[in-house]
Amino acid sequence: MLKTLHTICRTGIVTEPAPASDTALRIGDQLQQRIHDILGRALCIRHVDAGSCNGCELEIHALNNPVYNIEGLGIKFVASPRHADLLLVTGPVARNMEVALKRTFDATPAPKLVVAIGDCGCTGGVFGESYASAGRVSNVIPVNVAVPGCPPHPNRILAGILAAIEAGNGK
Repeated sequence: MLKTLHTICRTGIVTEPAPASDTALRIGDQLQQRIHDILGRALCIRHVDAGSCNGCELEIHALNNPVYNIEGLGIKFVASPRHADLLLVTGPVARNMEVALKRTFDATPAPKLVVAIGDCGCTGGVFGESYASAGRVSNVIPVNVAVPGCPPHPNRILAGILAAIEAGNGK
C-alpha cells in the first residue's frame, strides 16, 4: 500500500488534454437566439399523428434526447392545440382523422403554422388517396413547410420547424 501511494505521489495526476473547441456546440445558442428574436419566447408545438406508421414519431421523439435537446433550444411540445404555435403533422390523413385534424387546426391560435413530416404527410406516400385515406396533409389543412423522408432525420425535422417559424414571421 505504501509503495502504491509513493508511486502516485511521484507520478502526479495524469489527465487527457482539454478538447479543442467545437463550433457545433455554439449552433444551439444561435438557434435559441433566433427563436427568441422571432417569437420573443419559447416555441410550443402540438404533434398530431394523422395515421402514420410511427417511424416519423420515433425521429420526433429523438429530438427530445440529450443529443438534440430541443427543450434547451426553447422548443417544447404541448398537449393542447390552444397553447401551440405550430402543428407538427405526421402520416397520411386517415378518413377517421380528417375531422379531428381540422378541429385541431381551428383550435390553434393565429398565426397558424403547420409542418407536414415524412413522405406520407407530404405526398400521401404509398397510401395515396383512397376510401380510407385523404392523402397528404395539405389536402385537409394548409401546410407551411413539408419535410420529406421516410422517416426524415431529426436534423431535417428541426430545420423544417425553423423554416416554418421564419416563413411565418415574414422573413
